[in-house]
Amino acid sequence: MWLPKHDPLKNVLYIDLTLKKYWVEDRSDLFEEFMGGTGVAIKLLEEEVPKNVDPLGPENVIIFAVGPFNGIYPAVSKTVAMFKSPHTGNLGESHAGGRSSIAIRLAGYGAIVIKGVSDVPVWVSVRGKTVKFNDARALWGMRSSFTVGRIIRENEPNPGFRTIMRIGRAGEKLITYAGVITETYRHFGRLGLGAVFGSKKLKAFVVSGRGSLPILNKREYRRIYKELYDTIVKSPAMKKYHDLGTPVNVLRLNEIKALPTRNLKSSQFENAKLLSGENLAEGYLARRMACSHCPVACIHLAALREPYVDEPYFYKTTFVSYDYEPIFALGTMLGAKSVEGFLKLLDRIETYGLDAMSTGVVLAWATEAYEKGIIGEKELLGIKPKWGDHEEYLKMVENLVNQPNDFYKALGRGVSYASKIYGGEDFALSFGGNEMPGYHTGPAAPYSFMVGARHSHLDSAGYSLDEKTIGKELSAEEIVEKLLKEERWRQVLTSLVICLFARGVYKPEVVVEAFKPLGVEATVDDLFELGKRIHLEKYRFKIREGFNLDEYKFPKRIFETPTPHGYLSEEKLMKMKEMFKEIIYKELSLAEK
Repeated sequence: MWLPKHDPLKNVLYIDLTLKKYWVEDRSDLFEEFMGGTGVAIKLLEEEVPKNVDPLGPENVIIFAVGPFNGIYPAVSKTVAMFKSPHTGNLGESHAGGRSSIAIRLAGYGAIVIKGVSDVPVWVSVRGKTVKFNDARALWGMRSSFTVGRIIRENEPNPGFRTIMRIGRAGEKLITYAGVITETYRHFGRLGLGAVFGSKKLKAFVVSGRGSLPILNKREYRRIYKELYDTIVKSPAMKKYHDLGTPVNVLRLNEIKALPTRNLKSSQFENAKLLSGENLAEGYLARRMACSHCPVACIHLAALREPYVDEPYFYKTTFVSYDYEPIFALGTMLGAKSVEGFLKLLDRIETYGLDAMSTGVVLAWATEAYEKGIIGEKELLGIKPKWGDHEEYLKMVENLVNQPNDFYKALGRGVSYASKIYGGEDFALSFGGNEMPGYHTGPAAPYSFMVGARHSHLDSAGYSLDEKTIGKELSAEEIVEKLLKEERWRQVLTSLVICLFARGVYKPEVVVEAFKPLGVEATVDDLFELGKRIHLEKYRFKIREGFNLDEYKFPKRIFETPTPHGYLSEEKLMKMKEMFKEIIYKELSLAEK
């Protein structure tokens, strides 16, 4: 029922890197039933990935999926990537903005499945109906992911509407939290898609399209589009994203004592004003950019000016994209003392194609482990990490990517893995194997990090519920109920695929109306039922791949540092986890019947 009439969304492009072959299948069945985006991606993942495969082996696949609203409505700019994660050994899901969703749509596809492994490094170019396999051996090992993007851009003919996705050296080295860079300033960051690219010898993936998308009722479409556009550009929340971007969160979270600092030894940072969105906008903002089909322009680029060593009056200017999460991970978690130091560290991580969030949490854990004498200069190869010393952290990033010894190889697999080998598990801030996001707001946040399908703050926005209920204690039952409903609605949004910044605009009744000009009739109840089914499909896959909530514990550190709701209760969090588990297993059992 969800597939718009005459829409090329139904076409799925399959690419086999081993055989250097490709083909297209009509998968109307999937898009009719699961809409697109995460809904279709999880079903393709179930089909294509055998049980218990090695995430870095040839049987893992990479799936890119878009939805019926991509290329049609404003602020619908995301592409879903789905794979088996080398970082957690379970469901991998990452979303990126930029141009990728529109390029895939205009190339004539709703999803792309990449399987197998190439015998030599390649970059794959999808040019509408044609797929080219290009030798990338000259690009493999290149230090800068930015340089790789520029070379490909200059050598790709007839771009049309184009996206260039590529990995850096972190992906080549199979670091399990390596990301994929797209359009230079956007990322498939979390859970290690870059390592999966690297394992397949896939240096880059380019998609360009020149097609068009059908609209059945053009008059009604124009009316709805204008209403959506006007709502977005006039929304105070969206203006916030345009003016300061997500770094607007820094001072707010610091004020309520919810800003993770120095590996969460504290929830308030004395230099918060330095790293605030306000200070960055006033002193460093060079330009704003927008994803395709989005009027908000929430991408903020800072200008980092560095003098040349032998030429004191000549400067190198680098543009660095900053958001709240990198500020948390590479700023407050590491006790940053200067904006320039933070930007240098972020730029280095972007150059190598690491996930900024996981890298920052990894470095913070290593710093505290060094303080406590758990690791020493032998493991660190002479480096002495110290809060706020970005020069030492830059050296650690170099070793993290080069992996000169067993310790740095362990760091390349995340804090959960490294702490099990070297100790320090009590302050290893990992949930379900994934490093924590930047919110120490109350009981809903860590609960959502643990049980969310992606172990992400974007699963159900537990942090938001915490912030809205400061001064009021919700029961375990209330938190579980509210966050489960929110996560399931987000499955609909990420199947369309809407930027979650616009979730307040695309409410259920608005989505129903927006479908009508495309020839799709549905109800709000239909949407919520679909969200529930997609969520259960994700958990069915997770459980199939060995996910077991009983094996996961909350990091001890989160109970030692107060939140705006006071000290967290481990008993309450465990109760919430058990309640969630009971609901999921019961619903999965009923669905199978």
